[in-house]
Amino acid sequence: MRIVVASGKGGTGKTTVATSLARVAAERDRVRFLDCDVEAPNAALFLHPVLDSHREVGIRVPRVDADACTYCGRCAEVCQFNAIAVVGQKTLVFDDLCHGCGSCTWNCPEQAISEQLAVTGVIDSGQTAEGIAFAQGVMNVGQTMGVPILRELKQWTAAPPPVGHDLRGRALEIRDAPPGASCPVVETMRGADFVLLVTEPTPFGLHDLKQVVAIARELGLPAGVVINRDGIGDDAVAAYCAESDLPILLRIPMERRIAEAIASGQPLVEAEPRYRPEFQTLLEHIVAGVNA
Repeated sequence: MRIVVASGKGGTGKTTVATSLARVAAERDRVRFLDCDVEAPNAALFLHPVLDSHREVGIRVPRVDADACTYCGRCAEVCQFNAIAVVGQKTLVFDDLCHGCGSCTWNCPEQAISEQLAVTGVIDSGQTAEGIAFAQGVMNVGQTMGVPILRELKQWTAAPPPVGHDLRGRALEIRDAPPGASCPVVETMRGADFVLLVTEPTPFGLHDLKQVVAIARELGLPAGVVINRDGIGDDAVAAYCAESDLPILLRIPMERRIAEAIASGQPLVEAEPRYRPEFQTLLEHIVAGVNA
């Protein structure tokens, strides 16, 4: 089962919820955790994995053999992103615009185009002390497209556990999505079974919650809501959830000691054990809803 923890707005506590859910799930289940916020991954600050694997990833960009090219312009015609152009007796490739779709290579009548990997980021992976298989994507500075990294991250396979180990029940994948409602969020949600939406009871929280709800519904994914910093703001988020048939699965109050624990890198369920049963109930509610 694949659970995405998402939020339309940054700073709502999405990673706080995702990491606590993973810690609770790992007590009984085999958990794979993917930090999909490739611009600023921070789940490792709470789960403390030993990252012992490092792999470069990117997209395959075209390279033109000038001796074989006849400058017919077919490659430029099929490129939807204007990443390749034919100007006189020269074929120009703009790597920053290329999406790695391969259309130019497939359509070249002279087979004058090959592809090479343009590295845009890395995938770091390892395991936590609790046995959580952990991986994070990290986009290189100056790059603009996180989706290719996310696609590679979602295909990542953890090393098999030693014989006789990690034989717990369900296999769960928890994806900590990027904030916002852009293409990386959509890619993170693709192929998931449930979306857990973390918000705060403020006008900004409500506005951005509506955006990710729209994405989840467009993808046909069931969703539930966690209201973090409960007690501030107003009741507009709760009213919207009631009107939209979105169950509120957990409320986390605005408390100074919770903020202090998170600032020091402690998972919520470790800093405040009273929330452990609530996260266990949250997990079982998600599983039951998906399997219903």
